[in-house]
Amino acid sequence: MPTQSLADIVNVTVEVSAVAPAAGDLNLGLIVGPSTIISDTERTQVYSGTDDMDSDGWTGTEPEYKAAVAYFAQNPRPNAVVIGRQDTTTPETPLQAVTACRASNSDWYGCYVCGATDADIEAIAAYIESVNPAATFFYDTQSADVASGTTPNVMSTLKDSNYQRTFGLYSSTVQYSGAAAMGVAMGLNTGLANSAFTLAYKTLVGIATDDLTTTQVTNIKGWNGNVYTNFGGKYNLLVQGTMADGTPFDQVLNLDTLQIDIQTAVVNALTSATKIPQTDAGVTTLVNVISSVCAQAATEGMIGPGIWNAAPVLGLQTGTNLPNGYIVLADTIANQSEADRAARKSPPIYACVKMSGAIEHVVIGIVVNQ
Repeated sequence: MPTQSLADIVNVTVEVSAVAPAAGDLNLGLIVGPSTIISDTERTQVYSGTDDMDSDGWTGTEPEYKAAVAYFAQNPRPNAVVIGRQDTTTPETPLQAVTACRASNSDWYGCYVCGATDADIEAIAAYIESVNPAATFFYDTQSADVASGTTPNVMSTLKDSNYQRTFGLYSSTVQYSGAAAMGVAMGLNTGLANSAFTLAYKTLVGIATDDLTTTQVTNIKGWNGNVYTNFGGKYNLLVQGTMADGTPFDQVLNLDTLQIDIQTAVVNALTSATKIPQTDAGVTTLVNVISSVCAQAATEGMIGPGIWNAAPVLGLQTGTNLPNGYIVLADTIANQSEADRAARKSPPIYACVKMSGAIEHVVIGIVVNQ
């Protein structure tokens, strides 16, 4: 029997929303070297392990391969590495190679360069300081001047330059220890609950400790450098987990992560909505998006409860307790200038966060009563 279409009464359409882009994980390292397995035109190749490199023609004798072995040996193991080609037939400096590798693949966050001299390290550190997207640089040095306290040396120069994105490891005999430290950082950065970490007191799997005197360790740490040595006859530890300016590595990583995650979440909100109205309700939508990112950072352990000791921000006063470790505030539409309204800008939004920090030094008093 003939029947009529229900679409004349109720017309239902199906629209599948596009998947919003995810923020970068900041857990991918780059290893740069002069071997010719990767062509100079291809420039970079991503590998999930040394087995992948074997299949691609690497023999295991190349400096990049040995650095990758140190990188992947860490626990937890990093998921992948980018191997970059330095084209020495041009000839090309390590800095030029890193710059070219950034143009070829911008996903990497950590960087290690095989065979870099002190001059190369200083040049790459300056580049990494301003590169976009944000990145970090790991290096190792065998410079005797670093351990003896003789200046200038590569660590003292980087410290004086106040570089916040360069992690230096003194290693008198072991090559590729910087790649191992990068592997620890990339492997630990999982984004899971309670996954926040520091680089202090970690083990470098497959890397022998340096036999250093207390004076040598003090000298190296004085340049904001790092060592891998034995403590108390029982513990092989990476100390102290800081960048050239003294900032802990985890603080640099956490702030980079928070910035990128907030930026990505807000762009996704703007592009997925038909529009976000230029009203207080529209601003609240953005505040909620940013708050969700901060909540995730708190879940990971980057942000923690504490007292806001910085200058006042809108209604947030110095001395206020932040039980969640963050608060997101925005000015009102009513306070917006006509020029900003005409330009369709939001009022200023502030994500005020309290970093959870880390306890790395403990003082204990034993009080005995007999």
